[in-house]
Amino acid sequence: MTDWGPVFVGVVLFILLSPGLLFQIPGKSRFVEFRNFQTSGPSILVHSILYFAFICIFLLAIKVEVYIDS
Repeated sequence: MTDWGPVFVGVVLFILLSPGLLFQIPGKSRFVEFRNFQTSGPSILVHSILYFAFICIFLLAIKVEVYIDS
């Protein structure tokens, strides 16, 4: 059996934290903008830091594990 937890957590966080898809911090005109489908250098940096923090929390602190039997 293999552990699919890190794969699922990584994919879900990547989708949710893509800058401009659901939200963008910092936005171009406001601090938080929702669904504008645009990005900038500072927002890529902020979202990368958030992604790293959440992936560490879910994989190291909570230890999310998903096992699939074939």
